[in-house]
Amino acid sequence: MKLVFEQEYLRELYETGKTTGKKHRFQPSVVSRYQKTVRILRSVPSAEYLFRYKGLHYEILRGDKGGLESVRVNDQYRLEFKTTEVVSETVVIVCNVIELSNHYK
Repeated sequence: MKLVFEQEYLRELYETGKTTGKKHRFQPSVVSRYQKTVRILRSVPSAEYLFRYKGLHYEILRGDKGGLESVRVNDQYRLEFKTTEVVSETVVIVCNVIELSNHYK
């Protein structure tokens, strides 16, 4: 799938493992798991393949987060994203890394 990052810090975090802003800093273990999760998103042909990775806990969100999908980065963080079809190619828009304690707010 093709990736688009909604916010610059998400792209920086994936490409370099760190961000320029102090607001979006994570532990090195979280960063490496985030990078691994994004690599998995890039490698699958469509979102349905994410069900094969049981550890990701892929889900389609409902309610006020309707239209978003999420996978688990680790036990504490989830990665929220949107998928769209553009000329027979699935595009993933990486939206947010959210702490699970805030996940249901």
